[in-house]
Parts: sequence; structure tokens; C-alpha cells
Amino acid sequence: MDKARMAAAKALIKVEQKGGYSNLSLDSLLSQSGLPRRDRAFAAALFYGALERLLTLDGVIGAHSKTPLEKLTVQVRVALQMGLYQMLYMDSVPDSAAVNESVNLIKALGLSKASGFVNGVLRSVLRAEKKLPLPDEESDLPGHLSLRYSCPRWLVERWLKSYGPSRCRGILEASLGRPPLYIRVNTVKTDMPSLISRLEAEGVQAQPVPGVENALALAGTGEMGSLSAFQEGLFHVQDLSSQLCARAMAPAPGERVYDLCSAPGGKAFTMAQLMENRGELLAFDIHKHKISLIAEGAQRLGLDCIKSALGDASWFREDLPAADRVLCDVPCSGLGIIRRKPEIKYKEEQSLLGLPSIQYKILENAAKYVKVGGRLLYSTCTLCREENEKNTERFLQEHPEFGPCALPACFDRLFPPRESAHQVTIFPEDMGSDGFFIAVFTKLR
Repeated sequence: MDKARMAAAKALIKVEQKGGYSNLSLDSLLSQSGLPRRDRAFAAALFYGALERLLTLDGVIGAHSKTPLEKLTVQVRVALQMGLYQMLYMDSVPDSAAVNESVNLIKALGLSKASGFVNGVLRSVLRAEKKLPLPDEESDLPGHLSLRYSCPRWLVERWLKSYGPSRCRGILEASLGRPPLYIRVNTVKTDMPSLISRLEAEGVQAQPVPGVENALALAGTGEMGSLSAFQEGLFHVQDLSSQLCARAMAPAPGERVYDLCSAPGGKAFTMAQLMENRGELLAFDIHKHKISLIAEGAQRLGLDCIKSALGDASWFREDLPAADRVLCDVPCSGLGIIRRKPEIKYKEEQSLLGLPSIQYKILENAAKYVKVGGRLLYSTCTLCREENEKNTERFLQEHPEFGPCALPACFDRLFPPRESAHQVTIFPEDMGSDGFFIAVFTKLR
């Protein structure tokens, strides 16, 4: 039995049965597999691909199976999903191999009696020339987009209503495939030309990102932790939208800055570098184990102005003095990072309804720490007006002591047509980043 396919299958079954984050499910299995690098890469591609195309694959299964989808065992569903993904989306795998390996897989999973069924469904798809059973685009656009892009209908309908058909398609297109890898140059230790040369010497291709200062796009990295440039703290991994969030804070050297929901610490690291490692940056998180990760990252990067501490962003601490800048990157639905964690889009709509009130409570609490003339930043990694614009509009209405604060000039160049100068929605297709929302306020009195 092919060990790479078996590792991918076990990870998919684990996500289906126990839930949890996809990357953790796969990483734990691959670390125990003993597979060579090439096979690990294949297993990862198959796992993430089948997971992000789940609704599409299930739609195809439903169109070719006499047994209803909900009556199939998880092992049979996974074997079919993996076989179909290879047939429909992996050009490197011949159709015959996709079918045969799926039959072998279901046998290895202990369900030999289902091997004929798996073989029959996959060969039926081949006879139908692998056509997707898509609803008509004109009469049922949400259904068409849902099946084509493997996105729940409720979410497609929400994006269509909020952003229109063109932008909705762009979001859906960008939600598939593996995301680019971006890093931020640690300007406390090096500069961009020096780091590019250093990375090239280690076999890594690094390209500057137009419009985002000290950002690099990487290719050919392999295992990131093995790079000496990483070990020496010359950069940290951070998506472009997160880098821009730190840029929107515009902290100056010598200031006091609070990052209330800091883990894993990327924004704190970039802000500390913008502060030239001078001043005080307190990075809080509610999870104790994440505090040590922030501290370790700051130590690797040589950013001793950062102090990490346990803290609940929704509760006010009277012992903390007022700050020049306060960042609350609040917990959110994560609908801007679907291509990183494809399981996010399969959540029930009901599970998201309570988030805006939690976020607003954090925003109001964060506002209490800001000194007069100081800056408050609210951000999410989601594309949802209820969690974004509606929260910030409510905040300005209920807190006249705050006013909108225009984003730095780089945002005008990167995102010129905006509804408001003080906030921006960064869509994944705009610049290849995560989907993100940023709003900045200043305390007037």
C-alpha cells in the first residue's frame, strides 16, 4: 500500500471524525511516517487538496453513487474523495493509478468488501468524462459557485450580498490552492539586499513585494527552521496583510505599545522593528503556551523591547498605564485564511453568530488603554461585514471620544478605491495575501 496516500487518508479521517485543525492533523501523522521529503509533499498536496475541494468531490460522488452519501462510511468517502481529487485536479497522476490506488487504499483500511463499490464509482466518473454536476449558473448562481469552488452555499450567498458577484468569484478563486510564503526582513539585524543574498546562498529564491516595505516572497525554502538565516533571526514568517496591519499602527521608537491578542507574535515583531527596538511593547495572549512562543520568537529576532504576558483582552487591567498605540487583532471566523485552513469554511453558520459581540467587547476594552492623542487599531483575518465594518461603525457611534484616523500613505497606493480613509478590507486576490480587515482610530479627548 502506498504510504503517502495512507498518511493523507488517515489525516482526512481524523479531521472528519474528531475535527481540529488540518495542519495539526497532518503534521502529527507525517512526523511519524518516516516518508521521504517527496512523498511527504505528495501526501500534503493530496490531503489539503481533497479537504479544500470536499464539497465538489462529494457532489461528484453523489451524482455517481447509488448509495446516499450520508450512508457511506468515513473510510469509503475518504477513499473516493482522494481518488476523485487525483483524477480531477492532479495531472501528474494517471487516471488508472488514481482508481487502482483508491481500491488498494480501501482494502488497506480494512474494508475489502467496499473495493468493488469504490472502483465502480470512480470508473463511472471516468465514463462521464469527469464532468462536474454543476447547477446552472444563470438560474442558480449560489449553487453553481458553491459546488464549483467547494464553498457552503450560505457563505457564497453572504459574499454575493456583501461584495457582489465579481468580488465573490475573486474570493472563491483565491480560497483554493496553497498560499504564497512571505517573510518580513528583521531590520534590527539586517537589510533587504543583504538578506536576499544570504537566502540565495542557502538556495532560497527571494523577491521583494512591490508596495510592502521589507517584505519578501520566498520560493524553494524546504524546511524553514533549517535555514541559518532563520536561526540567526534575520527574518520572521508573516503574511503581507499582517505586515500591513503592523504598518497601519505606525509605532514610533520610544513609544508604549500594547498588542492585546498577540499570538503567534508576527505583528508584535514587525512593530518592534518599526520602533527600532526602542520603547516598550507588551504582547498579551489568553493562552499560556502561546506566550512562550512569542517570547522565543522575540529572543530569536533580538527584539528585547517585547515583553510577553498572559492576558484576557476582554478584561481591563487597571495596573497598566495608558499606551500610545493599542492593537486588538480580535478572534474571528477566519474567512480570510481559508486556503491556509480549508476546514474553516465548513463551519456551521450558526457558530459565527456570537463573534461580533465578543469582538466588540474586546474593542471597547482596548479603547480604555489608549492615551489622548494615541492610536487604536482593530483588525480581523475575516471577510464578513458583521465582524468588520459593522463593529467599527458601532464603535464610532458609541464612542465620540474617538475619531477615524487615516491609514498611512502606502494604503492609498495599494488600495486606492476605498469607502473610508481609516479602514480597508484586503481581499486575497488583491495582492496574493490573506483576507484581512484593518480600521484605525485616534483618541480625541
